[in-house]
Amino acid sequence: MRKQELIVYRNLEQESILRDMTWLMQHYGDDYYNLEDRTALLYDCMHRLLELSVSHGFYGNLWHCYLANLLANDENCYSTACEVTGPVVGTINETVLHDFQILKEIYDYDFTDMTDTLGIQSFSLLLEYERTGSKAGSKVYNTRIRDRICQLAVKVSQVDTPQEMKKAVTEFYQEYGVGKFGLHKAFRIDHGKKGAKIRPILNIAHVKLDDLVGYEIPKQKLIDNTEAFVEGRAANNCLLFGYAGTGKSSSIKAIANAYYDRGLRIIEIYKHQFRDLNDVIAQIKNRNYKFIIYMDDLSFEDFETEYKYLKAVIEGGLEKKPDNVLIYATSNRRHLVRERFSDKEDRNDDLHTNDTVQEKLSLVARFGVTIFFDSPDKKQFQDIVTVLAERAGITMPQEELLAEAN
Repeated sequence: MRKQELIVYRNLEQESILRDMTWLMQHYGDDYYNLEDRTALLYDCMHRLLELSVSHGFYGNLWHCYLANLLANDENCYSTACEVTGPVVGTINETVLHDFQILKEIYDYDFTDMTDTLGIQSFSLLLEYERTGSKAGSKVYNTRIRDRICQLAVKVSQVDTPQEMKKAVTEFYQEYGVGKFGLHKAFRIDHGKKGAKIRPILNIAHVKLDDLVGYEIPKQKLIDNTEAFVEGRAANNCLLFGYAGTGKSSSIKAIANAYYDRGLRIIEIYKHQFRDLNDVIAQIKNRNYKFIIYMDDLSFEDFETEYKYLKAVIEGGLEKKPDNVLIYATSNRRHLVRERFSDKEDRNDDLHTNDTVQEKLSLVARFGVTIFFDSPDKKQFQDIVTVLAERAGITMPQEELLAEAN
């Protein structure tokens, strides 16, 4: 197999299962190598493919699923150019087609002679693998993503030429994206020895905008701003503030779910991680997705200075914030930073008291859209209770329902 001749998909050469399997494709019948060693290597590859099926939840032809997973996750100059936007023009297509000619050979390889020579007929079980149960999940992907990769594996197996394989994979990149940003909708930040790492969140709450009863005006403001952002029009950083339990955080989660198919991704970050903001933005600024950096329950005590990092990132640094990044935050405080009456009193030790106040207010001023979530009045509360009761199938009399809710 000509795996070493890959150009655009060169990173695949480092994958251990692919490396060992392609070696066997070339040398399984070579008596120069000990038969026991060749047999042991195939058994080891089978073990790793089975482990992959358990961790990823794959089913069907595990060899094809493994290769489809590699293609879905390989972030290279071609795949990242095709994500969201679709096919690209230029010489890169000829180079990629060269790679798909090699990948098609590997994908369609007939294992019959290999397994007969090595006496391992059980390998065929991996080519028609059934899950341990209908609800078998994945530790790496949610069910929706796992099924998409398995479907890609089947689709590629049904095409006849490298050109058709290239088209099928490119369509996958356009519809679902590539790598972690393509296959996941929400992320968190981990700080390691090499800096900030963006990690997928596997189980995000599947809340929808229609699930949030009431607050139609605040929700519409958030929708309008996000719609403009996704469409590439002018949009603003958003601050959702107001009373606890009024749906601020749920609204942003619902936005992430509603616009995922249109290339929107959300990255959750906490205030102790604000020093990593520039690193995070550097990792996402050249991708074709739109990113919301999400800060939940954002507020600062007067002795906390992390808000200065946030101010510099939003506006004020030498480097312009990328057009594909917005910041959405929720808070119970209108001005985010705790203010005291002493800030405005002449007896404060600060010689320039107005400067102190203005510095604290300058952070919220960097959010172009502020949306207030007020506590509902009696009628709004009753309307919310009534709608939720109907959705839940509760049929008690209206007076009793409202009495219980109160």
